[in-house]
Amino acid sequence: MRAVHVITGRGVPLKRSDVDTDQIIPAEWLKRVERTGFEKGLFSTWRDDRDFVLNDERYAGASILVAGPSFGVGSSREHAVWAIQQGGFDAVIAPSFSDIFRNNCTKNGLVPVVVAQATVEALWAAIEADPTTEITVDVERLTIEAPAAGIEAAFPLDPQTQERFLGGLDDIGLTMAHARQIDDFEATRPAWLPTA
Repeated sequence: MRAVHVITGRGVPLKRSDVDTDQIIPAEWLKRVERTGFEKGLFSTWRDDRDFVLNDERYAGASILVAGPSFGVGSSREHAVWAIQQGGFDAVIAPSFSDIFRNNCTKNGLVPVVVAQATVEALWAAIEADPTTEITVDVERLTIEAPAAGIEAAFPLDPQTQERFLGGLDDIGLTMAHARQIDDFEATRPAWLPTA
């Protein structure tokens, strides 16, 4: 996982609530054995509608998804996070997330930013008025800003998750941060204990 300190990019106004993981990445994509290529399935059912926001050229290249409440509800598939990341997004801003989806985000390097519905609506309005509006997600300061629109808000992130992002630590990285203590324990552990 790469370290994440500050993300600056343009946003996509996904003005939908209760977006579930089947809508993010349909079930037929779960048969893949590799962990790449999921961007083609991102919101693929909705993409058949040419008026769907991700089909709007004004938002091409945006890296921050701004969604409605209860984003990522449904199953526990990590594929939804992979699809969003492979679709070019580094953060999702929403009033709320499913707990499992949020956990999958934090373990894979996609920043889930929780802000008030009023802040999301202000971001939607700013992005729709000017698709070049830049949004900054600062994981160090735990703030989001859209200076051109006068938007600034704080977001919560527990210290362990913040450390995970800032250090670029997945679960293995978190374990390896304690390699010296593990080695010390193994060196002093009684020989009669099993080794595997």
